[in-house]
Amino acid sequence: MAYRDQQKYLDFLKKFENKMDRNELDEYKMFIKRLKDDEDFDTVSMSRLKKLYDKYYKPVDKSKYEHFFKNSSNSEN
Repeated sequence: MAYRDQQKYLDFLKKFENKMDRNELDEYKMFIKRLKDDEDFDTVSMSRLKKLYDKYYKPVDKSKYEHFFKNSSNSEN
């Protein structure tokens, strides 16, 4: 994985530091230290980071907003 991906995951997880349990927080802080040392993550570390990211990342359900973008020309007839 690229350094940019590591940075993206860690930046996102920063918002959830207060929701993490003790083990997750320790692991997150370890990832931050490794990133500051310009260390590339190995596959095991990257998979653990991705797993942590997936736990807190909830994609937005865009179907809730479809009614805002309906074609208004149909209502004019």
